[in-house]
Amino acid sequence: MGLLDGMLGNASKMDAAKIQEEFSQVLAEGEQVEHAYQLIRDYFVFTNKRLVLVDKQGVTGSKVEYHSVPYKSITHFSIETGGHFALDAELKIWISGSPAPLQKQFNKRLSIYEVQSVLASYVLK
Repeated sequence: MGLLDGMLGNASKMDAAKIQEEFSQVLAEGEQVEHAYQLIRDYFVFTNKRLVLVDKQGVTGSKVEYHSVPYKSITHFSIETGGHFALDAELKIWISGSPAPLQKQFNKRLSIYEVQSVLASYVLK
């Protein structure tokens, strides 16, 4: 991911095996990382049990918040594809009890349809 993409908040796909190793202390027994996407230095991770939003804080990013969202808490989600002038696509996820959705930006290098399909496969079980 280029610096400009990072500054604009665009997402890129990450290696799930690498994140599985990094998340060893955060994951429950039998939980597997299946998909991960990076936004600058923050990222979100789809496991077989939940969605984990990772917020790296501070200048060095050494302080990290792991926000777990059980798939059953996701009430609905939407995607907005980029047009001719707005090249980025956006994913919105609404969580039970929260009026504002989580919003993530994706560039054209990553298919918003792929991410939506992954999310749907967990939420619609």
